[in-house]
Amino acid sequence: MLEFAILGLLQESSMHGYELRKELTAKLGAIRAAISYGSLYPTLRRLQAAGWITEAAEVASAAAGEVPPLTSKRGRVVYKITAEGKERFAELIAQAGPETYDDTGFGIHFAFFARTDQATRLRILEGRRRKVEERRETMRDVLARAAERLDAYTLELQRHGLDAAEREVRWLEELIANERSGRAPTVGDAGGASGAESADPDSPPPPGDAREERP
Repeated sequence: MLEFAILGLLQESSMHGYELRKELTAKLGAIRAAISYGSLYPTLRRLQAAGWITEAAEVASAAAGEVPPLTSKRGRVVYKITAEGKERFAELIAQAGPETYDDTGFGIHFAFFARTDQATRLRILEGRRRKVEERRETMRDVLARAAERLDAYTLELQRHGLDAAEREVRWLEELIANERSGRAPTVGDAGGASGAESADPDSPPPPGDAREERP
């Protein structure tokens, strides 16, 4: 998923490593916690080895006389997407399999929904809804069967998770209705619920701060 996010960002503009990390944080918002930044540079190396990105030195312009003759000033490495990388991103953004329904996968794909075709957006949203509905029903079953055996705090945590799942299902239903009618979602959809909230209280909300990326 980090590969997908990097290629998507580099398709917008070339960046050096620090800029990429900053843009990943800004675009992915709350789900950035699910991405290991320690894997950023290893992923960049893999993408480069695959021929999907390339790098060049960014030479900073200096004022006359600032750099002495016969010396050089190494610039930062700038990463650029290649034609093959653009093709790879097109393949990834068209995917709508089970990996796009998971908390992290859904959040990252959602962040690039503005560049995803409507049919793919609908498949991902419907798949995510099914997944969250299954999670919701499992939690309801746990509460119905074991509520009397849970201590007050564990019970409250289960109720919190169930509430989050129910709110996400409502949010997804509204997004799906918008997609089918050709309307773009607006801030405050689904009663102001972020929709990103996972039924697992320890899971980061998938779309997070990427709400403005919606088409």
